[in-house]
Amino acid sequence: MSKLRPAQLGPIVGHTTASSARIWIRGSAGDEGADIDGECRTIGVIAIAWENGRRPHRRRVHYFRLRREYDRTGTFTLGEELGLKPADSAPVPLLPDTDYIVRVGTLLLDDPAPEDDSLSHGELAKRLPAAEVWFDDLEALPAEESEARFRTFPAADAPPGPLSFIVGSCRYPGLLWKTKQSDAIFEPLLREAKGQDGRDAARLLLMVGDQIYADMLNRHVPLGLADTFEEFQQRYHSAFGSRHMRRLLRQLPAYMILDDHEIEDNWSQDRVRRAESRRVFNLAIAAYRSYQWVHGPSCYGQRLFYQFQCGRYPFFAMDSRTQRYMDDVPDNLDDNHLLGRPSLADEEPSQLDLLLAWLADCQDKLGDTPKFIISPSVFAPNPMDARSGRAGCGADRARWCEATDSWPAFPATRAALLRLIVEKRVQNVVFLSGDIHCSNIAELSLSGSAEAERLRVLSITSSAFYWPFPFADGDPSGFVHDSRAQGQEDGFDFTAGGKPHRMDYRAWNFTQEDNFCRVDVDPATAKLTVTAFGNQGQVLESGGWFGQSGKPLRAELALAPWTET
Repeated sequence: MSKLRPAQLGPIVGHTTASSARIWIRGSAGDEGADIDGECRTIGVIAIAWENGRRPHRRRVHYFRLRREYDRTGTFTLGEELGLKPADSAPVPLLPDTDYIVRVGTLLLDDPAPEDDSLSHGELAKRLPAAEVWFDDLEALPAEESEARFRTFPAADAPPGPLSFIVGSCRYPGLLWKTKQSDAIFEPLLREAKGQDGRDAARLLLMVGDQIYADMLNRHVPLGLADTFEEFQQRYHSAFGSRHMRRLLRQLPAYMILDDHEIEDNWSQDRVRRAESRRVFNLAIAAYRSYQWVHGPSCYGQRLFYQFQCGRYPFFAMDSRTQRYMDDVPDNLDDNHLLGRPSLADEEPSQLDLLLAWLADCQDKLGDTPKFIISPSVFAPNPMDARSGRAGCGADRARWCEATDSWPAFPATRAALLRLIVEKRVQNVVFLSGDIHCSNIAELSLSGSAEAERLRVLSITSSAFYWPFPFADGDPSGFVHDSRAQGQEDGFDFTAGGKPHRMDYRAWNFTQEDNFCRVDVDPATAKLTVTAFGNQGQVLESGGWFGQSGKPLRAELALAPWTET
């Protein structure tokens, strides 16, 4: 009989609901690299070991496939799926707001059949003993490599209570002897997620881009540039296999979305026209699907963007990278599209169409409950080089904006989103971003109508988990702090309801220190609190990077009150 082994990577707790949780692992068959052995199959084995501190009444153990086409990775959705050899006729939903401990292992099976005669699920299941025989073996595996802990989300119909979550981005891998430093911040992050110093435990972790750096220097420097399957695979194994990150990801539901460094620096669709960039893109996305996308919600078919809900709070994770198009008309920003080209038929909605429909639907069904939009690229503040008041126009301005890799290069997308917010009176929109290696908070103000002025829109940026080159980019003085101030002019004009409107903003709490941000939402006071923590778990202070002490980087932001709808 085959021996049960711990997973090579994982487990990762992925998409979680009130009644289910998706668990990801990678099995090992000793065939690292692109040459996946066709005569071996890897099978995952999973079981719930504890439910709210008690043993389950019945041992439910399941087999699931670890697919070669996903680099021997796979997921099993507890509470929703049945395994290859189910003992029951229907899955048993998990309980809402309940603590679970699960155990996961892997089996290696011989499969001498040719690839085109691969075994069906049914035939494969016939080769396996009853899954329950593995329960004791699962519990004997090392916890660090086989145990996942999580709490299911509150029921969607429960009253909107408090919510706490962690957001962060940009984990540079480190060079030579500094690779351990890139992993250090995830130890205090886990402590904070569990609720240190009397704070509530966090419900989830948002990793909003650049989980790996395929281009360790940049795309113009061949050193450290991933352009083979093995190199992309190695990036993920190094990141997800590091000590503290692995421990974190098996104890907190994690939601990930890519940005440019999962592919190459400042990537956009216009590069696919070049054969070499197309090849790198295909390799990068194959790796991304295997290691990040597959354990997410994947609610729009094969598209990378997605939505989910934690209790009464809705989230939409935008793919602002693989669907961005520039230079259809050279040096013309109006023809740039951040979320895909405009749809030509109602039955073929673009990502922007789906996002707008989601926002309108959330406002209709959930009222003024905060709505979180995960945008890897920063919605606000803008870089000083791309501000609207900068001298220059036409082709010069287009080149400046496109070089910043931010929202100013896509005015049509931004206008459509703001127009919908005003026309549908979408209240309490909060953007969550990363990318720029400089955390901050921005408060947007809309003018042009009484309805617009009452709307609350915020932008929170958390970046970077680890970035050792603050002198290279991310300088706070490189970003607009007040779009109305002289020398910083950066208002954005758009039309809503047939009338001219304008967006301005104020940004503060900038820091270049390695950080993650905790977000606390309190419906009782209608406030959102954002706190920046450093790589020792300390609350960061203004001026800290320059050796100065200042005010804690914690902000209480007023929202419009919301009640159960």
